[in-house]
Amino acid sequence: MAGRFEGKQALVLGVANKRSIAWAIARRLADEGAQVAFTYQGERIEKNVRDLAETVSSPLVTECDVRSDDDVARVFSEVAEAFGGGLDVLVHSVAFAAAEDLEGRFTDTPRDRFWLAVDISAYSLVACARAAEPLMEARGGGSIVTMTYLGGERAVPHYNVMGVAKATLDASVRYLAWDLGSKNIRVNAISAGPVRTLAARSIAGFTTMEELFEQRAPLHRQIDAEDCAAAGAYLLSEDARNVSGTTLYVDAGYHAMGM
Repeated sequence: MAGRFEGKQALVLGVANKRSIAWAIARRLADEGAQVAFTYQGERIEKNVRDLAETVSSPLVTECDVRSDDDVARVFSEVAEAFGGGLDVLVHSVAFAAAEDLEGRFTDTPRDRFWLAVDISAYSLVACARAAEPLMEARGGGSIVTMTYLGGERAVPHYNVMGVAKATLDASVRYLAWDLGSKNIRVNAISAGPVRTLAARSIAGFTTMEELFEQRAPLHRQIDAEDCAAAGAYLLSEDARNVSGTTLYVDAGYHAMGM
């Protein structure tokens, strides 16, 4: 359905490379008419993000450290300047946990790295939603989508502290949906099955996870970033104008199974 985002302005956080779910969503938004701004984290991926952003004629590409309130404020100030003071769409696809905490026991997670994972993976949504609120209110409302995973609801071996961070993210979606709903701002999450992204490769046993997923999911097939992009476009569009505080599972039905 072409044109759902004509005249819309979007900010996408979390693109790392062309395999990123965030990039698949961004490209779908651009294909359907949106102007899309991007953030990146660190020099290592800056060129990747800038090269991809250029293909969709992005008006803004800027670095963002989501652990810094000052940096988040700067980014949204730049977004306001680039978009004339408004924002319609925010895509939050940001998560991090130390590699060593995705290999051993969750019990052994040290305090500092526990809070690191929660800060980057969950609180960053709260910080960004707060900064986006006045820009979306100026446009008469908006829509926010974040990326979660079933490991926030059930114990997934090796997902460890990231599962705890995703549980925090899931609860944050619901509370943000309530707080921002009066401003006509919707907040939802996509819970994706295993997708071969840069982040996924850091999870020990990811290949085994993929194999089990295909065996046990009702549809007996893998998903990809484009499946998430289609779901994201729906949630971010007016087609989902009465959908908020919801997690949409894009996992071939895996979440419905008991074992």
